[in-house]
Amino acid sequence: MSARDTILQRIRAHARPLQPAPSVWSPRNPDADPVTAFAERAAAVNTYVRILSTSDDIAGAVADYLRAHNLPATLHLPVNSLLRAREDLQGLSFTTDPPGPDDVALSLAPLAIAETGTLVYPATDGAPAAAHFRPGVEIAIVNAATIVPDLETALARIGALPHTVNLVTGPSRTGDIEQTLELGAHGPKALAIFIIKEDCPAPQAG
Repeated sequence: MSARDTILQRIRAHARPLQPAPSVWSPRNPDADPVTAFAERAAAVNTYVRILSTSDDIAGAVADYLRAHNLPATLHLPVNSLLRAREDLQGLSFTTDPPGPDDVALSLAPLAIAETGTLVYPATDGAPAAAHFRPGVEIAIVNAATIVPDLETALARIGALPHTVNLVTGPSRTGDIEQTLELGAHGPKALAIFIIKEDCPAPQAG
């Protein structure tokens, strides 16, 4: 018997029998309120989360966040973004210049996943993929009606997939160097999410 056969024989002798996989994978705590579950999971990965009663509270809440964190007052938007036309954002300052590492970008997440605290961004002309990698800080608006239980539900909502779907869970991070967690390695170093709780139709992405 070769050394290889001896090693494999020992492995087989100590291997435990495989457990059968469940026929259907269920989301974690499926009965939980999706807004609460999403907020808790997002906060657990270094994300600032604030729940707002109505869309009328967005502009003031965003302005408060910018001041509290000593951030630039001008928010960066993609050129074709629909956010500038929203009446509930009047009073905020916008630019369509490409953001840099010291800038703040504003986005509207078309979908969010309660199970993991993840924002879902299918790439569109009004929401290109690069918008989530270039700024130093990203502020996301989430309509409570668009928070779904899990990834499978989110993909079903999207339907025909675009060329890119970005899944954002907390700020960018890496542990490559000496297993030390570094935020902002490949994208925003901070992420703030404002959830609109009012009962209203799902907004158009942009």
